[in-house]
Amino acid sequence: MKRLISALAIAALATQLTASQTAPEGAGDQWTNPGGDAGKTHYSRLTQITPANAPRLGLAWMAELGTTRGMEATPVMVGGVLYTAGVAGRAYAHDAATGRLLWAFEPQVDMQLNRTACCDMVNRGLAVADGKVFIAALDGWMYALDARTGKVAWKTDFIENRAKGDNSTGAPEVAGDVVIIGMAGAEYDVRGYVTALDLKTGKIRWRWHVVPRDPALGPQERPELDAALKTWDPKSRWDIGGGGAPWDAIHYDPETGLVLIGTGNGGPYATSKRSPSGGDNLYIGSVVALDPKTGAMKWHYQETPGDNWDFTSTQPMVLTHVTLDGQDRPVVLHAPKNGFMYVIDRRDGKLLRANAIARVNWASGVDMKTGRPNLTPESSDYTTGPKIVFPGTPGARNWHGAAYSPKTGLYYGAVLDIGNLIFMTPGQKPLKARGLNNDAALIFTTDVGDAVDTLPPPLAAQVKALPAFAEAVKNPGTAQMRALDPITGKTVWAADMQGWQDRSGALVTASGIMVHGNIAGQLVVRNAADGRIIKTIDTGTSILAAPMTYTIGKTQYIAVAAGWGGGGFPFVPRYAAAYNRVNANRLLVFKLEGKGRLTLPPRLPALTVAPAPPAQAPGVTPETIARGQGLFFANCAICHANRHRSITPDLRRMQPGTHEAFRQILLDGLLVPGGMPRWNDILSPADADAIHAYLIDLQAKTRVEELAKVKAKKALDGPALTILSNY
Repeated sequence: MKRLISALAIAALATQLTASQTAPEGAGDQWTNPGGDAGKTHYSRLTQITPANAPRLGLAWMAELGTTRGMEATPVMVGGVLYTAGVAGRAYAHDAATGRLLWAFEPQVDMQLNRTACCDMVNRGLAVADGKVFIAALDGWMYALDARTGKVAWKTDFIENRAKGDNSTGAPEVAGDVVIIGMAGAEYDVRGYVTALDLKTGKIRWRWHVVPRDPALGPQERPELDAALKTWDPKSRWDIGGGGAPWDAIHYDPETGLVLIGTGNGGPYATSKRSPSGGDNLYIGSVVALDPKTGAMKWHYQETPGDNWDFTSTQPMVLTHVTLDGQDRPVVLHAPKNGFMYVIDRRDGKLLRANAIARVNWASGVDMKTGRPNLTPESSDYTTGPKIVFPGTPGARNWHGAAYSPKTGLYYGAVLDIGNLIFMTPGQKPLKARGLNNDAALIFTTDVGDAVDTLPPPLAAQVKALPAFAEAVKNPGTAQMRALDPITGKTVWAADMQGWQDRSGALVTASGIMVHGNIAGQLVVRNAADGRIIKTIDTGTSILAAPMTYTIGKTQYIAVAAGWGGGGFPFVPRYAAAYNRVNANRLLVFKLEGKGRLTLPPRLPALTVAPAPPAQAPGVTPETIARGQGLFFANCAICHANRHRSITPDLRRMQPGTHEAFRQILLDGLLVPGGMPRWNDILSPADADAIHAYLIDLQAKTRVEELAKVKAKKALDGPALTILSNY
């Protein structure tokens, strides 16, 4: 009987796969989820806009969204309505042909959660199903909105423990009668998980954890966590949580009936601090397949065992079919942060191909027999000293949607080829509740040549002696939009972007166009075959999100959300539109012969010299200032870059009223509604005063430097380093 059941199950799966293969791949007139189709290929079968006529593209309509932070979501078009996700979980519905606003929704968000949102208050998309729009707010509430009116049908708090640093920035995924959502915060003190909610009622149906819990708290919730526990040190930092936050890349596969989850990095970053005796630390840095009805794990493949480098596997997945070794295979194409492009059979998780797409020195390749990377400890293990690791923590690939064309067989996406210097503090540090616990300093190779001599001399000498230092100085890195052969990892064509922060999502169509944005504020249309630019449209707003396309009547439209933000959001490079113009979040829609007026956002005012700070408080010493500097970099610098044109306040330019209210802002939450969280659970009044003393000193020095620049007729905004640290 068991054999008969197995045979029937295999036959049923084969029938299901065959039927699905006959369905056309890619989106048609509608764009039903942020990735466009069931495979999230960001591929469209539409052909009205072609390489020949794309130069005639013009604005059809645009919508101002009323916010000034990061826009990362690709819109969804269903039934003639264009639905867009915005900052912190806002949602908008527009008539897809005219741009008329049908409704807008703004959740009541606890902005205290900004404290654990490492990479801006972004949102990566919404889902539309069952007459509802599903969107997760930054503070971890799932909202089901009536698709016609925007009214709340139900809302559910899906955060497991609000004493931790959990938050939400990802897109929900509908899988049958549940909607599944992940969470973020692996740099803080979280234990990652995904949650499935009933589509109709919002009731939590199941939850699946990425890493085991502290065995002292009792049995694990699922048998696969018992297996995972063997891959962790019994003395692991269970108080910090382990990380693994699945902040994006949740993908329902209708062919197999499985939900595929990309999981996050370990926390703290260094395996030696997280799990002192080492181990694979399942299931961080993995792709896992779950049963959407129960949450039971069906298979897993760990791309980065024992992650030591912030190599998340939360980057977008593409589901498609390829012919490999003479067989048609249903596969996952996945390029996570770690620098490899993986081809995985989505029925059973078997690794089929793994090839590097950028410089990789933490591993020399992937063993195809075992599926494990061949580690190179001399390059990647920074337990005993600093190392320069390729790729860097921004990843060879990141959240920016990639496109796959079944016509060309090519994978189109942003690829970053940089590394970073990484080092950590000695010894174990006490838990910082809802605070940064990654315990590492990062200097990207784009800056390491200039930054090395600012380090303490013994550390600088160690860095200069690294074999990778010469490589980092010789070739600090490139950011490119590429067309890749996903089977071999080879680049078919590549187009240079302006810098490491210049990445965006991609769209490709059956007519042979490939569309993406850049942070200079241009929408770029290329020939998908060779990368040649066909049309460039200056929008005046930085574009990071992937464009999409749809048809209303006989007209094809291309739409994209625009707005600077996301990882590294306080560091606005000079080549970004957001450096020169107001970072007005917008929805931009184009069509052939579009005659709409594309008004550029207002220019920012000219830079001025930092105002004079108040005098230091009595008793402030150089030691006070040094202590304040340490506290600032440990807690504040991830948001406050103190750079010209930053989209968070430059604290070198505080006005008298801000100085007077400094304690109330930092400790009491005076500006929480505006997004500045309070810190009185971690920082004492003496800590706040030390940070203030450091900032007063910094402001005074900045003023002196800038007055000298004015006198010498030099620009105020000279080059500056991008250094990420929680020292």
